[in-house]
Amino acid sequence: MRIPVDSGRSGVLENLLQQRTDLWRGKVPVSPRLPVIASGFGPLDTALAAGGWPRGALVEILPDGAGSGDVELLLPALAVLAREFRWIVLVAPPWIPYAPAFAAGGVDPARLLLLTPPTEPERLWALEQALRSGVCGAVLAWPRRPTGARLRRLQLAAEAGGGIGFLFHSGAGTERFSPAALRLRVRRSDERLAVDILKQRQGRGGSVVVESRGQESEVRI
Repeated sequence: MRIPVDSGRSGVLENLLQQRTDLWRGKVPVSPRLPVIASGFGPLDTALAAGGWPRGALVEILPDGAGSGDVELLLPALAVLAREFRWIVLVAPPWIPYAPAFAAGGVDPARLLLLTPPTEPERLWALEQALRSGVCGAVLAWPRRPTGARLRRLQLAAEAGGGIGFLFHSGAGTERFSPAALRLRVRRSDERLAVDILKQRQGRGGSVVVESRGQESEVRI
């Protein structure tokens, strides 16, 4: 539909737009794309709006029980970060890390740091400091239902340090807002890993199925 505009007034408006730089023109700023590191799974990178794991951000991972392949999904990226001589920090994992398994996934065990603070506040503090340090490529942690305010602090720490914070939890309270760039659910299906994208910045949800050894598979969006 065309709206008639008085030619004289139209000329005045055009002059204003050309001469004034402080006029708001209704443009919505576009958030800059975060630097990423490839996940090592082509279909997953295709489904992720950023094209991989976003650096300087939080990624929430909701494993579907023990042995769901959640850490396995990260091994290709962790291997790259280790080769960049960045530290891979594990904060109070619910199991004893098995160095040969990391080595088999290409992660140099010499680049792994294990932190086991005795209390939850100390674990959250250690997580935040590791993310903020600037020397950690990735920090893996298993917090117990962190508050929205705490997640915001962790996101700011990740932005400052440039590493990736992978937070594993059961999913309780995920209906609330989270500053995390990504929220995924991971489950194992035979020899494959099924990944549900529950939330991502500037992108939509969907499901991806990849071979557990990193071979190409199908994408369903």
